[in-house]
Amino acid sequence: MLGLGMERLRADINRLLALLFHQGVLDEQYLQLQQLQDESSPNFVSEVVNIYFQESEKLLRNLRSLLMDEEFSDYKKMGVHLNQFIGSSSSIGAKRVRNVCVAFRVASEQNNRLGCLRALELLEHEYCYLKNKLHELFQIEQQRLLAAAVRYPAQH
Repeated sequence: MLGLGMERLRADINRLLALLFHQGVLDEQYLQLQQLQDESSPNFVSEVVNIYFQESEKLLRNLRSLLMDEEFSDYKKMGVHLNQFIGSSSSIGAKRVRNVCVAFRVASEQNNRLGCLRALELLEHEYCYLKNKLHELFQIEQQRLLAAAVRYPAQH
């Protein structure tokens, strides 16, 4: 019975990953990140991604506060934040977030405030979608790990 549950969970993980790759949300860098995970660090991917989420929240707050400032004119500062966001998104395979950051950077290089506001809105949307889907993926993975632990209890 537990074996069937584990197979269903594994299939759910594979379906969700396939969807995220098909939608262009993730790229092959995410798979490379997964390859670094093993028994000695079973939560490696979720830990790295959670650090990414923490840093991304700060970057989004900084970008929003820069754009909400009526006196704003420091597009170079915005570019620094966007470069950080692009780099960290690339490192975890967050393809669509990275692509929106690149377009956002183009708008900032052109000192296009309206383009930057639109890009920020799209960035927040893509970031939230990524975060929700990866949290869903990690929850299924935790269920799979728990099912495996129940099926194969540690030998003393």
